[in-house]
Amino acid sequence: MQQSLIPRPVIYAVLVFALVGFAPGSLCRASAAPSGAAAAQAQPAGAPDLLVLTNGDRLSGKFVRSVEGKVMFHDEILGDITVTWDKVRELHTETKVAVLKKGVPVQRHALPANLPEGSAAIENGMVTIQPENNATIAPIPVADAEYIVDDAELRKQVYGHPSFTEGWNGGATVGLTVVQATQNQFSYAASLALVRVVPTASWLDPRNRTSFDYAQSYGKITQPAYTAADGTFVPSSSTKSSILHVGAERDQYLSSRAYYLGMVSFDHNYSQSLDLQQIYGVGVGYTAIKTPVQELDFKAVVQYERQAFANTIPPASSSQNLIASTFGAAYLRHITKGILFTQQLLYIPAWNNTHAYSFNESNTLSLPVYKNFSFSLGTLDTYLNDVPLTFPTTQRNSFQFTTGVTYNIKSSY
Repeated sequence: MQQSLIPRPVIYAVLVFALVGFAPGSLCRASAAPSGAAAAQAQPAGAPDLLVLTNGDRLSGKFVRSVEGKVMFHDEILGDITVTWDKVRELHTETKVAVLKKGVPVQRHALPANLPEGSAAIENGMVTIQPENNATIAPIPVADAEYIVDDAELRKQVYGHPSFTEGWNGGATVGLTVVQATQNQFSYAASLALVRVVPTASWLDPRNRTSFDYAQSYGKITQPAYTAADGTFVPSSSTKSSILHVGAERDQYLSSRAYYLGMVSFDHNYSQSLDLQQIYGVGVGYTAIKTPVQELDFKAVVQYERQAFANTIPPASSSQNLIASTFGAAYLRHITKGILFTQQLLYIPAWNNTHAYSFNESNTLSLPVYKNFSFSLGTLDTYLNDVPLTFPTTQRNSFQFTTGVTYNIKSSY
């Protein structure tokens, strides 16, 4: 059986799809903001912000933001800390901040009218904003302030848009095994997973999400020729395995949780005689759970699917065109600091051939090692029900376990 390679134009198309998305105007940077957006430039360095805790500790540094009742502060000595408002006695910022009240939505390219902006003094559960023009703004109860954020960052997220190379999060993983003995063995596994959500700030509702994933494993064991004890000559032989997946998806949000999507994927599995499976689909998705530590998404897709098989035995067909669907779930969990678990489940039935269905399950556990590097464990289980008659006989199920070193990619926007 000879492994097929996906044509370069297809790979290029997937890469462009992943980086650009299919939304109109996504090739262009956001147009210049209104006159007020000039304030989005970085503020000059000045006096540090001050955080006083209820136990009397005084922290000097920079106020980061307050989201959902939690205050994030960067201390010059202790680094990043997070406390709840009931642990805060006072907070004074030299940094210009903005207060987003509960129930006041933030629209693309538009900030709420009469947005409280300026330096902040927070005491006794009240937020007092001192604007640059010295206008009087009535104190705001902390309980009514859903977000207190850096004003320049807010304007950057509302009026700006990351370039093609900005805003991506994910990881690149590689693993390698080489054995030289009576038999020679070589195997490698590589993967790249990237996700970009716009706006990139987690405290704003998403407008769109673009994801790209690539995973490939290849292995080969060679046995040299030898002469058996009875004088029989046994020629050299080799056994290989090859699994490849390339996919991209673009989500456009209708609300903070509901979205419609377009997706493409390409799969090759030598062990299942699958030369190439192509999927092009559109569908809808919903984020059922979204918290700082976990997220659960469901999606349903209708798609065109083409499967091409190798080494089929007549009268089995070497290819088929399917009208199918994908029903999937994706789960992400931050178990503890630096430890990340992800899981994806897919059920893919075909409507014009009820025997042509498949299941996919992938799991990845990432453990921090050093700075941006982590150690990863992963499994991929694939069941393909409609494998044709081949020689040698093809198994319906394929299971893969991989380990590797991952470099974590963090947003630069």
